[in-house]
Amino acid sequence: MISIKAFEVNYFSENTYLLYDETKEAVLIDCGCIRRNEEKEISDFVAQNGLTIKRYLCTHLHLDHIFGNIFVYKTYGLKPEAHKADVEGLPSSEEQAKQFGLPAGIQDVPVEKYLVGGEIIKFGKSELQVITVPGHSPGSVCFYNSKNGFVIVGDALFSGSIGRTDLWGGNQDVLIAAIKNKLLTLPDETVVYPGHGTETTIINEKLNNPYL
Repeated sequence: MISIKAFEVNYFSENTYLLYDETKEAVLIDCGCIRRNEEKEISDFVAQNGLTIKRYLCTHLHLDHIFGNIFVYKTYGLKPEAHKADVEGLPSSEEQAKQFGLPAGIQDVPVEKYLVGGEIIKFGKSELQVITVPGHSPGSVCFYNSKNGFVIVGDALFSGSIGRTDLWGGNQDVLIAAIKNKLLTLPDETVVYPGHGTETTIINEKLNNPYL
């Protein structure tokens, strides 16, 4: 059984997710923490629960989802894993910060491994399937667990909305098609954990999302 701990962090109220099972092995997804207290909240939770973070996964490489990359590397020795299209298609953290009017000096941590659609990520007794859902960014991916019935979607899909498509490499038609073909085909009861805001379900978005 996978447990999911969400941390709401940074200027953009981004959701960072920590997934772990009974073996105490864990994966961290989209670490956006930027303040010391946010870093401490994550590290304290990991320590108090005796967890070992095995991999650090990124749904995409927009700045608000990777503020914490240097923290993850310095604390746990893990470099980010992301899709090649985002590595090649998005500006550096420093350049993104300038465009959002944020302080300079954000450190990049090189991506260690490219994630591929259909890939199975294993930790403990658990598995996540990588699903490519481009459109919000060129290489956006989601992480699906069929056994526990949930999907971590980054900024592809929100409760009642979809990700913005006016940033680097964004495309609304591509995003909507990807959501319909890759996410709405998951079981209706699948719980959707987005990069911002509250969780939802596939059936709720099928019935109520005005973009779909």
